[in-house]
Amino acid sequence: MGRLVYSMITSLDGYAKAADGDLGAAAEDPEVHAYVGDVFRDVGTYLYGRRMYETMVFWETADQDPDAPPHIVQYARDWQATDKVVYSTTLDEVSSARTRIERAFDPEVVRRLKAESDHDLTVDGPTLAAQAIRAGLVDEYHLFVTTSVVGGGTRFFPDDVRLDLDLVEERSFANGLISARYRTR
Repeated sequence: MGRLVYSMITSLDGYAKAADGDLGAAAEDPEVHAYVGDVFRDVGTYLYGRRMYETMVFWETADQDPDAPPHIVQYARDWQATDKVVYSTTLDEVSSARTRIERAFDPEVVRRLKAESDHDLTVDGPTLAAQAIRAGLVDEYHLFVTTSVVGGGTRFFPDDVRLDLDLVEERSFANGLISARYRTR
């Protein structure tokens, strides 16, 4: 059975999306990016909202850039080898392999995906993740906390839930970013 993991870069004050769009220094650091790639290499399925998918589809061709460093090439190839589900009512087609569109988030379908999977799944994007959190589907939370306070935007955690979590791993990086992984109790 796979676990559902919610992971994103977040500001020090808890925003997964800043009002101005900039969360500060984060995954563009090669050490951080290589670590993120290692952490998510064995993910079997990514669950995306439309906006997150449109950001991540970059990885469909990123390995074709002759100037791409090895950690970028590896991440792109890992992403390409993974199944993707995009939840959208407006997207007509996808531009990546191993990708399908679902028109609505159905917690029971995600429960079945988890139960039938030999690999972990991720839910990416704070709006879609909020639905999974409210449905009690998220097993782990992996925050990559930047050194920036952004003052507003879309929060990593929805405001209307209570979660009690156990810290299972933490790591800090030279650029100040902190990786913190929590499990649900």
